[in-house]
Amino acid sequence: MPSRTPGGGAAAGDNDLVIATHRTHLQTRGQNDAHDLTGRVAEAVRDSRIVHGAVTVFVVGSTAGITTIEFEPGAIADLNGLFERLAPRDGEYRHHLRWGDDNGSSHVRAALLGPSLTVPVVNGALTLGEWQQIMLLEFDTRARRREVVVQVSGE
Repeated sequence: MPSRTPGGGAAAGDNDLVIATHRTHLQTRGQNDAHDLTGRVAEAVRDSRIVHGAVTVFVVGSTAGITTIEFEPGAIADLNGLFERLAPRDGEYRHHLRWGDDNGSSHVRAALLGPSLTVPVVNGALTLGEWQQIMLLEFDTRARRREVVVQVSGE
């Protein structure tokens, strides 16, 4: 169940700012695992009953990212290939020395992609292109249970 918070303003009425926060969880399989979140985000927008505004999608944690892409195996492989060239999994990372783990590339990749995305909401729907989906990309070197916060704001 989402939490709804009226925004308040100079005059209360039908055009008050509303903020609806949804949380969803998903299980990943580790580095390079991609998940299409578009349906979950669209459902949160519908449930919010917000007609005009914006939705922010945010992954909690420092080793995953959120973006849009044409969610198909070729595009996902291309993106993962780019990240492997930019931050190779078997590269040397000072993070490994500090913590004795193996996910330095995970933190670098997540920092490059970013943890959140904002999409306009117009007439109660996401404003996405025909081949544009919202995606979570896992960068950690192990399976993770991810929390994704979807916050819709508007009127």
